[in-house]
Amino acid sequence: MTQYPLWQQLQTLKQSTWVDLTHTFDPDIPRFSDFEKGEVSTLFTVKDHGFYVQRWNIVTQYGTHIDAPIHFVENKRYLEDLNLKELVLPLIVLDFSQQAAINNDFVVTRADLEAWEQQHGTIESDTFVALRTDWSKRWPDIAQFENKDAKGQQHAPGWGLDALKFLFEERHIQAIGHETFDTDASIDVVKNGDLVGERYVLGQDKYQVELLTNLDLLPTRGAIIYAISPKPKHAPGFPVRAFAIRPS
Repeated sequence: MTQYPLWQQLQTLKQSTWVDLTHTFDPDIPRFSDFEKGEVSTLFTVKDHGFYVQRWNIVTQYGTHIDAPIHFVENKRYLEDLNLKELVLPLIVLDFSQQAAINNDFVVTRADLEAWEQQHGTIESDTFVALRTDWSKRWPDIAQFENKDAKGQQHAPGWGLDALKFLFEERHIQAIGHETFDTDASIDVVKNGDLVGERYVLGQDKYQVELLTNLDLLPTRGAIIYAISPKPKHAPGFPVRAFAIRPS
């Protein structure tokens, strides 16, 4: 077979390790408390009609999903407006899983990132930075994932606003991702009365991916992330099939 350059590159990539960063979703998965559970029904079967078709009824931010800027900020881009090259990026994984295990209310600060850089080097520009907390290991147990106390308050880790400003304004990254429902830690949502961090990220006209999984299978650097979703018109986001390719 004639070897074309891109085909050869693909053969090389397939010799690497491919890691699925996406949870399988169904009507019973953990979801943001204001969202109704998904519904699925069978419309046609192979036995009766010769083909199999389902109807799914879900919100756009369901399961592992991508948030377009318009999700929180008016007059910003819809999902369809994101350039394909934005959706494939060098990946940096920040491992704060031990801190999150000790303190479920852990908030990543600028100081944490500066300490991380002292050990791992400066965070490169034009990258996708993922926050590893191992919160995804609680999936699909809703009670463990929400982690509510006796008063019904959730306790989950997240990004601090100063850390996000550091990443986007000083390190000039392209996107972020995390394993939890929200960008912000639960305690910050209560304190601020809003998702301040998420509103900031999307206000930069950047996107993020939420409810990632398997970040523990990736190196700190060296992998590439792909955040591929359908292309609905004027959508604020959609379930995404995120995956990474890492060196074997």
